[in-house]
Amino acid sequence: MKTATTSAAWCDANQAYLVAEFSRLKIRLGAEHDERLVATRLEATHAALPGQAAIDTLSELFGLSAFERDLLLLVAGVEMDAELGRVCAAALGQSQAQRPQATFGLALAALEQSHWSALAAMAPLRRWRLLEVDDSAGLVNGRLRIDERVLHYLAGVNYLDPRLQPLLNPVSAPEIMAEKHRHIGHAVLERLREPSSSYPVVLLSGDDVDGQTDVAAAVAAQLHVQLFGVQAEDLPSHSTEADAFAILWQREAALLGAVLLIHCQDGAPSKAVAHLADRGSNPLFIAGRDVPSCKRATIRFVVNKPDGTEQKQLWHQVLGPATARLNGTLDGVASQFSLSARTIVTAGAGLRDEAESGGQVENALWDVCRSVSRSRLDDLAQRLDPVAGWNDLVLPEAQQRTLRQIAAHAKHRLLVYQQWGFAGKGVRGLGISALFAGESGTGKTMAAEVLASELHLDLYRIDLSGVVSKYIGETERNLRRVFDAAETSGAMLLFDEADALFGKRSEVRDSHDRYANIEVSYLLQRMEAYRGLAILTTNMKA
Repeated sequence: MKTATTSAAWCDANQAYLVAEFSRLKIRLGAEHDERLVATRLEATHAALPGQAAIDTLSELFGLSAFERDLLLLVAGVEMDAELGRVCAAALGQSQAQRPQATFGLALAALEQSHWSALAAMAPLRRWRLLEVDDSAGLVNGRLRIDERVLHYLAGVNYLDPRLQPLLNPVSAPEIMAEKHRHIGHAVLERLREPSSSYPVVLLSGDDVDGQTDVAAAVAAQLHVQLFGVQAEDLPSHSTEADAFAILWQREAALLGAVLLIHCQDGAPSKAVAHLADRGSNPLFIAGRDVPSCKRATIRFVVNKPDGTEQKQLWHQVLGPATARLNGTLDGVASQFSLSARTIVTAGAGLRDEAESGGQVENALWDVCRSVSRSRLDDLAQRLDPVAGWNDLVLPEAQQRTLRQIAAHAKHRLLVYQQWGFAGKGVRGLGISALFAGESGTGKTMAAEVLASELHLDLYRIDLSGVVSKYIGETERNLRRVFDAAETSGAMLLFDEADALFGKRSEVRDSHDRYANIEVSYLLQRMEAYRGLAILTTNMKA
């Protein structure tokens, strides 16, 4: 991919070269200029360029012929050079009161190597929206207009088209990356550098959205191009608008030296994403848990969050000498929270300041991890502030003993699963699931609060009666959002009113019964796979 040079020296030299090119065009239109002097000046300004001129870069990028190049220069010159505008007006017999213009007919008559196909709909000038024709006067006599974005580019001013700015966000390369993500980035880079007529689409799936962004940004940095991100739901869905967006983005990708990363959330419009992917040849990243397929060649990589060991390494990189003051707290943090490298970098910046000022870094570390991992869950569930303690519980000794066993299991999870190696036996059953049964007012929620307070965890209440939907598949989608968000924080999940879901499980008589049973099975499967503490409450008796 080609990127433009934009130093001050290049800008000055590029503009001087444009002026010389405009003088050459004036001679072609019949202006009285010293042809030898103009040729000498054109050669000198070209030699003085510290890099390729913008018009030549653009011509290479879009495959312009010599005539198409001069036609674009002619239309640009009418806007930028007053004398060239007057020469065009005189050639067309315009009065001084009329605004100078260039037409295709004038170019066909005056410029060298002219050809009719230059303004065909699929020829570069019109396909890439470099020029527009005023159809009211016909193709030959209609006024030609240069796109403002292209005009500025020729003058040496390169920026993202304002029509795309509300949708696209620039993404910078990460300061720190998880090592396994760095390896994925290298693998992507190798595939993109393989000889091919077009680049494949890079599909980045997995549970680490930030990590997917890091991989794409790191690859873009290695390619020396700018990465822009866009949400899939912001892409135009109507075919006409989608085609216009695809053309505009491909033009911008060429002019800026840029690549695009599409973030696909749950329910993202897969058709809009595939439409954009199938209409381009530039590098394209599509990221999300479940990325849509497309007809264009693809390569897929799974980007999951760093495991406990990798998170500890990231914390050491971010905190530096301050890690010596944590007294082993990192082990607990890495076991409890599932944070991306970007989140760790953000959280670590504040902790470094805390350490330098002599603050309690050990306590602050746990609190900041809880804070940064709340955002997604706060939108999906009700966070409860635990106020009850063990002394507030009025329960028989057997139930109290069970609750303390649950707390002990949670506290020693790191020892059992990581240090003793039981986590390597499988991905399920690494958390704790509990069922609290009893009539309303018997203390089920209070017992959950006591556990959350003891374990110093956030407690989120999910009302299952509000999660269950009559629409097939919607209940599972709602539950997936909750569990996916909770995995980051390892928060305690309190599923209240489980009767709303379990009461629907029955013998299968029709399709609705079958889907109701699927919903229950999905909840139980996610609870088993959840590595935190999940509690169901019911008013039913065993």
